[in-house]
Amino acid sequence: MRGQLEAIERALEAEAGCEKVLHLIAGVRGAMAGLMAEVVEDHVHTHLVDAKKYPGALNAEAAGQLLDVVRTYLK
Repeated sequence: MRGQLEAIERALEAEAGCEKVLHLIAGVRGAMAGLMAEVVEDHVHTHLVDAKKYPGALNAEAAGQLLDVVRTYLK
């Protein structure tokens, strides 16, 4: 992502066309969304549905359904 952000910075400094800058921004947005989905999924699995750590944890199937929605939203 750092490289993608630097590419946006270089494009802006070079006064690249809007289309190029928008494509670069879309790439960063996609990468961030993917990272967000991974962190949310890890958090849910680690802190909400780990029955060993949390015996009263949420229903794993319901958590899976929620994560499917989150992944779809973040695409």
